[in-house]
Formats: sequence, C-alpha cells, structure tokens
Amino acid sequence: MAALLNFATTQCCNSQTHIANTTNLLFHTPNNVGTTSCSSSSFSSLNYSSSSSSSKLTLKRSTRNSYITSNHNPSSAASSIISPEKISFDDKPLRIGIVGFGNFGQFIGKALIRQGHSVLATSRSDYSEYCQQNGIEFYNNIDAMCEEQPDVILLCSSILSTESILRSIPIHKLKSDTIFADVLSVKQFPRNLFLEILPSEFGIVCTHPMFGPESGKNGWDALPFVYDKVRITANTPQQRKCEQFLSIFEEEGCRMVEMSCEEHDRHAAGSQFITHTIGRILSHLDLESTPINTKGYETLLQLTENTVSDSFDLYYGLFMYNVNATEQIENLDRAFETVKQKLFGRLHDILRKQIVERVPLQGSPQRAREVNSPPPTFLPNNEKMKDLSSFAIPPPPASSTGGTSQESNNNGGVTTQRKESLVPGGRSQ
Repeated sequence: MAALLNFATTQCCNSQTHIANTTNLLFHTPNNVGTTSCSSSSFSSLNYSSSSSSSKLTLKRSTRNSYITSNHNPSSAASSIISPEKISFDDKPLRIGIVGFGNFGQFIGKALIRQGHSVLATSRSDYSEYCQQNGIEFYNNIDAMCEEQPDVILLCSSILSTESILRSIPIHKLKSDTIFADVLSVKQFPRNLFLEILPSEFGIVCTHPMFGPESGKNGWDALPFVYDKVRITANTPQQRKCEQFLSIFEEEGCRMVEMSCEEHDRHAAGSQFITHTIGRILSHLDLESTPINTKGYETLLQLTENTVSDSFDLYYGLFMYNVNATEQIENLDRAFETVKQKLFGRLHDILRKQIVERVPLQGSPQRAREVNSPPPTFLPNNEKMKDLSSFAIPPPPASSTGGTSQESNNNGGVTTQRKESLVPGGRSQ
C-alpha cells in the first residue's frame, strides 16, 4: 500500500489538475500527498483505511468527464479552483422530495433509490405502505415533507394541478439553495410558473424524460432525457447538486439532451401530441387483433394501448398547455382532407369517364345502347364529395297516365316534354 501511495505522489508532482475521460479511480490521500487519477473499468467503489489515521484510500467509479485537482503545492491554491460540476469526489447523496407519487412518481423514485439517494414523497393518496416496502419516506402533507429540507423538489404531478400544488408549497421552510425540477410533458408552462412563484435564489431545472413506466420498463438505455437549466447559480453548491441530480439519469443510460423549453414544446407538439392524438382517434375505432395481423397493424394496436393507458387529463394538458398543439391539430385536419380529396378525386375521374362512355353529350351522335345494359351511375351532387350516399340509380320515368309525359325526339339526344290535358272519357286532346 505504501508503494501505491508513493506511485500516486510521483504521478501528481508535475501537474495540478488531471482530466479523466473514462471510468476513474480516485485516490484520496493526506494533504501533503495529493490526489491523482487512473483509468479502470472494473471497479465501482472501495474504501480502504490503514491503521494510521494519516492515510486513506478511496476508489470511486465515474462515467463522466472529471477534473481532479492536486493540492500538494499550497502556493498554487488559486490554480486549483475549478468548476464545481466537474469535481469528482464522494458527494453526499441527495435528499429528493417527490411531489405527486402516482405511477410516474414511483417509476422515477425507483431509479433514485437505485442510485443511492434518499427519497421523500408526498401525494394526495396514501402510499405509506408502498414507501415502507421500498425504503422511501412518505409524508401525508407537503408541509411535513418540506420541514425535512430536501435538496431537490421534484414535481411529478399532473399538468392541470401543477400551479395549485406549486403555490401550496411552504417555500419558507426550504433551504435557500433548493432546486425545483419537474417532469411534465410540456416545458414552457412549468418554467414560467417557477420563475413567477419561486424566490430568485431557488434553482430551476425543467426536465422531461421522453419515456414512461411502459416504454422504460426494460431499462432507460439510450432513451432521451431532455433538460433545461433555467436558473442555476454558477460555481456554488447549488450547481454541484444540479449536476449530481442530472447524473442520476445519465448513470441510468439516458441520452442527455439539453434543450430550451421553447424548442422542446415545438418538437413535442409535432411528435408526442400527434402520437397521442392518433392513438385516441384509433381507440374510437374499436380495433381488435385478427388472425392475419400485419406488423404495421400490430404497431397501431400497441400505439392505441399505450396512449389510452394514460389519463385523458394528460392528453388534455398536452393540448391546453402547449402553444403549438392547436397548429398541429389544424395541420392534421388538413392532411386528412388532402388524403380524402386524392381518393375521391381519382374516383371522380373514373366515374366521369364511365358516364361519358355511356351517356352521349349534347350534340354528339348517340351510340347504340344494348337493350339490357345497366343504367348509368351518376356522380354525387356534393362538390367536395364528402357524402358518398348520393350515389344512386336515376328514378324511373313518369307514368304515361300522369299529367306530363316525356318523349325523345331522337334529335341529337335532346329530350322534349309534351303537355297533355285529359278530357272526359280519358281521351287526350
């Protein structure tokens, strides 16, 4: 062990800061020895303490870029000041308070527990038994949870109830560097609420895991996690806690996407909202599995099942609180009309061709018609061809005993009418 520490000391002598881009092993030694780093892929965490209080060895795994500073030279203290989010050391686990502990809150809470953080939860429903079984502290009201002063308040409530819940939080009971985060499917709405309600010293991080309990049940690897650090004070413990919070999702394998709230909502309206809309429409068709399902049809069935499993409040929130949703509804409606016009337009051309072949136009020679030929089919009377029920067989000619009769003069196909008046005896005059 002494040889190992001497090796670490030798490697640190010529450098104040080392950058590790892979999995790191950090050796924490006394102040007169310094700190170094080396690369490894097989260690996770190990602490070693010798009988002497002057030496301590700590091995820690980190998958992020880490800047490790050496303090063996006191005269260079100024050069050892680095950005807090890049410091790699044994951070104290975060205390994260989840507000709204339904399906999604529980889904996120499991990952927080896996990462070794302390989870507090509060919700309108009683989840005390579930929390007791999973190592989570449950509080019946939000005031009691805030008295524990969590480092992060994570809103997992519905979009519709977010404002009322946020205004009910006793902010005065929280630490001044508390970070507020959310996981809502819209981003500009909660961001504006946070900026309006929270004191300026509170941190704000708007996030959206682009997956849920169903799509993420087999792991989060490569699933996108969108975030926007709206207000985080630089070079403070608050910034370090923010990076520590985001690293939870990175360690779970998420593809981290930093994006503004405006850009998120623009993309989400064209992807998530449209997906939910199509799923809701299909649900009203009562689609069922068949013995001859195609892969595409099975995809539609799965889409329908996934979307209707979410509450309608969620879908309504995607529409109501995303300024881009109305435009997408209109685009979808226009696209559907375009497809219908293409279908009916082609049908219109085919029927017109049939009519021209069967019914000569005025002034053109009349073609001989077979005795038993079927009557012509007429086009719909609706110019936009929305009502196919207007396709019909023409009515039979009026009876010869009626007040009017029709006869063809065989004069270029022109039909003339001759009025008849009935006189006593049934003779016409």
